[in-house]
Amino acid sequence: MKLNPIYTELTECQDCYKCIRHCPVKSIKVEDGHARIMEEDCILCGSCYMNCPVGAKKIRNDLPRARRAVAENENVILSIAPSFVGELPGVAPEKIVRAARILGFRAVSETALGAQEVSRHSSQILANAKSGIFISSACPSMVEYIRKYKSDYSDYVNDHLSPLLTHCRMLKELYGEDCTIVFAGPCISKKREADLRPDLLHTAISFKDLLEWFDQEGIDLNKIAGAGDDRFLPHSSYDGSSYPFEGGMLQSMKKQQVPVDDDQMLSFSNVHNMNTVLQDLEVLGQDKPIFIELLACEGGCINGPSCISKAGTAVKRKQLSDYAASRKMVIPEYKPCPTIDFHRDIEAAHPESFEETEISRALRRIGKYESGDEKNCGACGYSTCREYAEACLKGRAEPDMCVSYLKTLSEKKADALIKAMPSGVVIVDADLRIIECNRAFADMISDEVSNAFEIKPGLKGASLEKIIPFAPVFQGVLSEGAVLTDQTFHVENKVFTGSIFTIEKNNAVGGIFQDVTNPWVQKDQVIKQARKVMENSISTVQQIAYLLGENAAQSEVMLNSIISSFDPDGNEFNNE
Repeated sequence: MKLNPIYTELTECQDCYKCIRHCPVKSIKVEDGHARIMEEDCILCGSCYMNCPVGAKKIRNDLPRARRAVAENENVILSIAPSFVGELPGVAPEKIVRAARILGFRAVSETALGAQEVSRHSSQILANAKSGIFISSACPSMVEYIRKYKSDYSDYVNDHLSPLLTHCRMLKELYGEDCTIVFAGPCISKKREADLRPDLLHTAISFKDLLEWFDQEGIDLNKIAGAGDDRFLPHSSYDGSSYPFEGGMLQSMKKQQVPVDDDQMLSFSNVHNMNTVLQDLEVLGQDKPIFIELLACEGGCINGPSCISKAGTAVKRKQLSDYAASRKMVIPEYKPCPTIDFHRDIEAAHPESFEETEISRALRRIGKYESGDEKNCGACGYSTCREYAEACLKGRAEPDMCVSYLKTLSEKKADALIKAMPSGVVIVDADLRIIECNRAFADMISDEVSNAFEIKPGLKGASLEKIIPFAPVFQGVLSEGAVLTDQTFHVENKVFTGSIFTIEKNNAVGGIFQDVTNPWVQKDQVIKQARKVMENSISTVQQIAYLLGENAAQSEVMLNSIISSFDPDGNEFNNE
């Protein structure tokens, strides 16, 4: 069983939930504190991989599989994405072809040839239609997004293979069904295409993998020289090279034998915007057919998750445009074989949904009892508390992912504990202003302080220096970060015992006190002293027993020694 093309290295996951925040479809499940990708829901857009701050999200390494294919088969063809122009700037195509042939590939072909065929097919569909909406099938991630999360629009997706799988069909027609095809490009979702259609595509690797392969074989693209026969087979693309950038497919469709008008075509990129892009889509296409190009990566495939070039989108787009313009004068149009079937089925998935009562119960479990409790802070990775509650119902999220809930719960527990304690508790800030205190503390100081507590529970903001005479001790603990235990303090005719400790150095310090003049405290002190005496007595007895045991052991050793010296034959003395 293969790993999902993107997976989590659990030992490296830091529980920051950043992957959830950036996942457009929330296909990540938090289990035992670790964020795991849910393969059945993932659209392989790569957002989690690109945004993981510690690199815990990994891309499956398929390079060894590609190497084995070349080693075991002489008829292996490399299908290279047209975005190679931006990923390997300045490297002539013939150098790439020569390097690939040194690796053992029979030939190198441009994936853009498949893109051309998709453009031809799509333009014919629009020419024959009088109305309707048609969505490109070129981006596998967007096809999965619509199928799984916008299932009402599944029928709008063109029933055509992706450019890559179309290219694979073409290559198998030209070079035999037994040929093995390896793809190199910037797209992670191509790995799933290989998993789902092994009859067409053997393996998908990234440009980084391809460069690593060259390096392992000692091939330097800057030094290698291409020969006359080092060219893309069967020929270079005519207009498919524009596919990797937003709007490129539409440019390609305009060049077909059946051209498409500008007002019939729309183009959008960035999967994070697609929920808004596809809103109320059904109002389009009523008067004339409308074609929509959707790309998951912002700006197009030139910014795919496996890209190695850090150049800007504008630079990459210009590089591709220049490349396409330089090739079209020598490129014949591909004539497809009528026996090739380019059809594919798009089956709609149906996401799980919940009743309002279920969502309300889930919200209450994380402390959201009314709309005002829903902070929608996004710290859990979900945009809203309701979305997070639904994730909890689906088993994708855990209750302790809500920071505000944990904070509120912690404060409630601390508050309840302080209030319930019979001892006096007070916490102050760096200015010795009270942050929190309980009633026991107010009552033990004086009637005046106790009355003030009635008016303002907790005495927040009150000056500790005006309440107790030993406030400077708090200041000393605050600045030094020390801890004072079992100290004695005097307030008028009362005697307190207590401890003062640092909560946050230079910022907050706390104290716990008991009034030893209270009967229950005196009783407690007597019990404490009696327990201490008992423990000391037990310790003394244990020491005496240890010494007696040690004495006895020493005596036994000495007697055995004497016996051995008087009885060299080892005979035992008897008592008779």
